[in-house]
Amino acid sequence: MTPPALRLELSGISKQYPAVKANDRVHLRVKPGEIHAVLGENGAGKSTLMKIIYGAVQPDEGEMRWNGTPVTVRSPAEARRLGISMVYQHFSLFDTLTVAENVWLGLGRETGLAEVSNRIALVTRLYGLELDPGRPVHTLSVGERQRVEIVRALLTDPQLLILDEPTSVLTPQAVDKLFGTLRDLAETGTSILYISHKLDEIRALCHHCTVLRGGRVTGEVDPTQESNASLSRLMIGAEPPQLRHAPRAAGEAVLQVRDLALPRQDQFGVDLERIALEVRSGEIVGVAGVSGNGQQELLAALSGEDRRAAPQAILLSGRPIGDHSPRRRRKEGLHFVPEERLGRGAVPTMTLASNTLLTRTEAVARSGWVRTREVAALAARLIERFQVKAGGPGAAAKSLSGGNLQKFIVGREIDARPRLLIVSQPTWGVDVGAAALIRGELLALRDAGCALLVVSEELDELFEISDRLVVIAKGRVSPSIPVAEATVERIGEWMSGLWPGGPASTAKEGAHAEA
Repeated sequence: MTPPALRLELSGISKQYPAVKANDRVHLRVKPGEIHAVLGENGAGKSTLMKIIYGAVQPDEGEMRWNGTPVTVRSPAEARRLGISMVYQHFSLFDTLTVAENVWLGLGRETGLAEVSNRIALVTRLYGLELDPGRPVHTLSVGERQRVEIVRALLTDPQLLILDEPTSVLTPQAVDKLFGTLRDLAETGTSILYISHKLDEIRALCHHCTVLRGGRVTGEVDPTQESNASLSRLMIGAEPPQLRHAPRAAGEAVLQVRDLALPRQDQFGVDLERIALEVRSGEIVGVAGVSGNGQQELLAALSGEDRRAAPQAILLSGRPIGDHSPRRRRKEGLHFVPEERLGRGAVPTMTLASNTLLTRTEAVARSGWVRTREVAALAARLIERFQVKAGGPGAAAKSLSGGNLQKFIVGREIDARPRLLIVSQPTWGVDVGAAALIRGELLALRDAGCALLVVSEELDELFEISDRLVVIAKGRVSPSIPVAEATVERIGEWMSGLWPGGPASTAKEGAHAEA
């Protein structure tokens, strides 16, 4: 049987929301076996278009053809029956169910739960995506949850696989392995729609690229023939500003972590072992590592969400704070940006103005009354300063694209002029222009004398903005290394615990000694 000329064809797709036209007469063609990138800045309409293809959103007008036949996809279940599978950037998982149960829900009842667990174990080993099928989702980090989504999609054997920022949780070695897997899938005829803000990835992996700006298609190119600069111009109309990371002498120690050891709080957590860490004023210390190696536990201890640490184990400008609450730590100058935007960084149903009150109290009188005009003015200032695309201070947090909400949350904490800022995944899923803005603001804060600890799974980001790097693996933190002396290969090895005296190297030495 002759394969269809086009796996997917969209013609004149439009979608209007109250405040914005997300898609405006969009045309898209994807061939069988093609890895097709969809590129655009935050709010360009990519997510809406993918949800239309997957049946989660209905278009106002336009036609969709699947393998040459006009179709109307009314739900994700219909999409899956056609052979379309999608990995969302914002996850669709049930927290109280296990990994296997979440995957099972997406596969249908004809497959037993035990068989699904076995298939998950096989696929995770094959693709280097560590997951325990019996682990409850609420115990997983953001990165681990994304792995669940990827595995669930791969188990459906799709004809079209939609991937939204799939590599943000992987080591460089695992990215190479995933790319090999995607190329193998494409060789068998599977089409892949690939959404990423990593231009190097798109140029290395994809056969074709459709660019969206303001809901419209602004170009179609062969990414292998483009440069990062030319793709940026197509996407945002300009090249992102060059960051100025001038070397400077760091000041006194602001954060000191001394022999921090905390047992896991649940069976699926990670024990923190003898954590030693220092961050000085006027420097950025980057923390690299594969998701699920103790980042959550370390950040909870530093932010005050976990107050089991001995007071002297965590020092802020020489004062013990190990048992202080998050509110008290903010008063003392420690601000924190969590990795989860919706639910922890911001309350989805609350306005941007109201969300400023989660960590900013300047507009709250001593009597407890909220000065609403000042709150709105603060939100408006953050929207303008950090170029947030939103319907004003009264817009609900959930109405913003992921990247614009991230700019607002990071901006809220930067604008507070903290003594110490701890940021987790500052530019996850953010376009190149917004990422450059956030990174530039972090560097400006560092130049103003703030101490910054940045936890990120984006190695390129850490190399770009950090002065020193440490790696976390299996609940232990490596010695620090100046960025000028670090390499991607070396940090990649350390992410497996292979630094001198690290958890993996120690285990190796023990095995040799026994032999």
